[in-house]
Amino acid sequence: MRLIDRYLFRQLLGPTLLAAAALTGVAILTSSLSALDILVNDRQSLVVFVKITLLATPQILAMILPLAVFIAGLVALNRLQTEQEIVICFAGGMSRWRVASPAIRLASIVAVVALVINLWIQPLCYRQMRELLMAVRADIATSLIRPGEFTHPAPGLTVFAQSMDGNGLIRNLFIDRANGHGSSSTLMASEGRITRHGGAPFLILRRGTNQEFSKTGALNVLSFDEYPLDLRPFLAVNSQVIYHPSDRFLHELFFPDLRRPWEQANRKTLIAEGHARLATPLYNLAFAALALAAVLGGSFSRMGYQTRIYVASAAGTLVRVLGFVAAAAAERDERLNVLQYAAPLICFAVSMLIVLRQHPARGPRRAPAPLAAEPEGSPA
Repeated sequence: MRLIDRYLFRQLLGPTLLAAAALTGVAILTSSLSALDILVNDRQSLVVFVKITLLATPQILAMILPLAVFIAGLVALNRLQTEQEIVICFAGGMSRWRVASPAIRLASIVAVVALVINLWIQPLCYRQMRELLMAVRADIATSLIRPGEFTHPAPGLTVFAQSMDGNGLIRNLFIDRANGHGSSSTLMASEGRITRHGGAPFLILRRGTNQEFSKTGALNVLSFDEYPLDLRPFLAVNSQVIYHPSDRFLHELFFPDLRRPWEQANRKTLIAEGHARLATPLYNLAFAALALAAVLGGSFSRMGYQTRIYVASAAGTLVRVLGFVAAAAAERDERLNVLQYAAPLICFAVSMLIVLRQHPARGPRRAPAPLAAEPEGSPA
């Protein structure tokens, strides 16, 4: 029997890995399209774009795994059933649980993998991605200048540049800034370059003019060969990274630091996220049981199991939507966190009851008993 168990397990493992790889690839491609502004608007390198995409992969994989288990279970079990291999297993004396156990064992392994991703890998990757995004936003050249566009990087500051090459040389700059008390100044320069002096960012302007309106309305024009513009008043970037609920480890979700205003205001959201991290791996078991119920939850049919597969797919969609609704509702009421566990567990229990119940076999009808032969010598 162990040989048959290993055979059934291998038949399920291959499609699961293939489905997980295919679905994850599609999801990564879709998510990378939303991150293209890192390349286009923020003018970051392809390396930064790839890093952000890869760091978002663990969460995508954890969400894809239940669907991969469900699809792989349907494909593998449907093939084994239509080729009557499962029928042979039953004929050989295997119980329904023995036939279903390889799928449950595989789903349990996938659930443990998803739990590891949720508890450790995802928050670690998301923290690094958050810090990388903060570094992108703190890029002075990116936040200050976008060639061919008027930008407003800070209140009272308008910047326009015709072009900026790969070496950081900016051409044909226009900077309008409010000096306070009703006065303003306009800087125009043929070229400029952003540098740092003593750790402070400066924009070095060359061959330009500074036009300033005084409080009395008089226009003062000053020509210069080189003019250093201190950027610190305009680029005050918050250096402290605030981690979102998806970036936090489990102990930070269940035991937030209530001395901080943000964590105190979002305590219920953090606790709901913690329960979601623990509950979502259970969907791997629930969806594996749904696949078993779709194929083994009824009598054998040579015509396939399309109707049962459609019903199982609709049930899986409904259960997952209920899980999302429960997670959203738990952000307002902590008592509703139990529903995040109830949705996959009830689905698993009902599906396994359908699988394990004994279905009466439809054997051939009995032939009528032959008529008794009349004894010899009896009167006609």
